[in-house]
Amino acid sequence: MFDPAQLAALAAIHRRGSFDLAAAALHVTPSAISQRLKALEEAIGTLLIQRSQPCTATPAGLRLIRHHDEVTLLERALTADLPQLSPRPASLRIAVNADSLATWVITALAATEGFLFDLVIDDQDVSQDWLKRGEVAAAITSHPGPLQGCDTMPLGALRYRATASPAYMARWLPQGALPADLALAPALTFSDKDRLQDIWISRHARMAKRASFPSHRLASSQGFVDACLAGLGWGLNPEALVAPHLASGALVELAPDSPLDVGLHWQFARLTAPALAPLTAAIRTAAASVLIA
Repeated sequence: MFDPAQLAALAAIHRRGSFDLAAAALHVTPSAISQRLKALEEAIGTLLIQRSQPCTATPAGLRLIRHHDEVTLLERALTADLPQLSPRPASLRIAVNADSLATWVITALAATEGFLFDLVIDDQDVSQDWLKRGEVAAAITSHPGPLQGCDTMPLGALRYRATASPAYMARWLPQGALPADLALAPALTFSDKDRLQDIWISRHARMAKRASFPSHRLASSQGFVDACLAGLGWGLNPEALVAPHLASGALVELAPDSPLDVGLHWQFARLTAPALAPLTAAIRTAAASVLIA
């Protein structure tokens, strides 16, 4: 019904943000990309791309991009059942939170052949929205669902530790995580979506949620660890990343034995579940090696 080349052009424009970058990704000219999109919009009878900076798909365009992704994955599953066909790696877009990527997801991706991964890095509290919009085929999320048309698989909990360097503790929190001192002590925040520090403070320091405290913004999981080691601030770090530093004494917990466990789930479109089965198996295996059951 739809021209695969036109759908590929639509998806590339939306994901690369411009006609020129879409052309480079598909190894064609910008003129060819423009012609393919124009032909698709004329066939559908509606605008599919907002010509802005960056270019973004309209709701109708997003629906067609989801169709394109689903067909691509279904064709990939078909080639697995028909060895005489020469399968090409299929592009697979998934939403992943940065801390999972830094601790266990890479192992799962490396164990899964036949895909070229396109990772959307976003907070676990909002990664489900990417799947809901049809912009990814699967997501690692803190939301158990249910989500229409999708299956959900619990993976376990990623354990975090509120950590800082001994020198930082001596300067800012000499008596431990007292509310009055936390209100002045610089913290580390990944982004505006990051609520882990707020949640930990609410649970372990008896301060109200969204408590006011100074914070550095640092969108890097390893950067969080390095910043804590350097005494820049305190933050919630995945236990898997800071365990050696806690053991050596380079980092200490703000409050003894006060972890924060964040439950994670693997959500994926039901239609493409067979094509995703190898990755789903690898995700489960890798998660079991790090997450808390």
